[in-house]
Amino acid sequence: MTILIIGIDLAKDVFAVHGVDKAGKPTLVRPSVPRTKLLELIAGLPPCVIGMEACSGAHHWARLFAAHGRTVRLIAPKFVAPYRLSGKRGKNDAADAAAICEAVQRPNMRFVPVKNLEQQAQLSVHRMRQSYIEQRTATINRIRGVLSEFGVVLPLKTETVRRRAAACLEDLPGWANNAIGDMLSDLHRLDERIAQYDCHIAQIAQEDARAKQLMHLPGIGKTTATALLAMIGNGHEFKCGRQLAAWLGLVPSQYSAGGKARLGHITKAGDPYIRSLMILGARSVLNFAKGKTDPVSQWAVALAARRGYWRAIVAIAAKNARMAWALLSRGEAFVMPK
Repeated sequence: MTILIIGIDLAKDVFAVHGVDKAGKPTLVRPSVPRTKLLELIAGLPPCVIGMEACSGAHHWARLFAAHGRTVRLIAPKFVAPYRLSGKRGKNDAADAAAICEAVQRPNMRFVPVKNLEQQAQLSVHRMRQSYIEQRTATINRIRGVLSEFGVVLPLKTETVRRRAAACLEDLPGWANNAIGDMLSDLHRLDERIAQYDCHIAQIAQEDARAKQLMHLPGIGKTTATALLAMIGNGHEFKCGRQLAAWLGLVPSQYSAGGKARLGHITKAGDPYIRSLMILGARSVLNFAKGKTDPVSQWAVALAARRGYWRAIVAIAAKNARMAWALLSRGEAFVMPK
């Protein structure tokens, strides 16, 4: 039995495996493989190409299979769906495994880079920090909502909410006083957690020479630099910087027909966390560009005057993505033009 391509539909406990030979004929169809038996099954097969959707646990399995001499390809789920012969109404684990097996054979298919242990460890720091920030935002909004029931309407500014909520604490009825006091305590605890993870990110950036190079780019600080390294590594999966910008969703969507090009808003594809970091960095570049005489600042100001503020922000973020790719993939050092 010669198996060249294998598609695996990942799950928590039960996996579906679909393997084909050189002619594309199914030679290994296992719709129900227990988690404890999956690695044993793959290790007992001859070297082959294994395709999986890029989902929870995919990078873990990819590293295990690669350690046994297998070539692993991770595919975004949206690229697998068109190859499911049964369509949306016939979705099941076996059909998904067959679709993955078919999709991984396409010569122009785009794959997700497999993260190593160090990348995933660093990415977990970013994920936890972001979750604490979201919890803090939710807590602040909850404080504003509760106080509005007592006629205290607060603005959106975070520091104002903290100060005025603490000032009016004694004027609230007993149980409301307890509720607001507990939320302010949670807010203080979340601030400490976020500051702690900021220190972790600063330490990661200090220990990585590539992060130090990335931080020379305008609009890229410690958080963005370490997030880029955790997500794309050296960027070798991208052929050029424009592909990285497109992967981040910083290019316009297109709906063209009949030779007429129609460009819309940016696609917002890819990971929203790293895209938001790039956008925030671009805003910083543009906000501090006024009055500066270097070419980058002058270009940013002229672009904003010609095309508008937000289009300039996206253009700066896309430019930073292309420069970051050149730095990581080719090892080119960034030198600020004079």
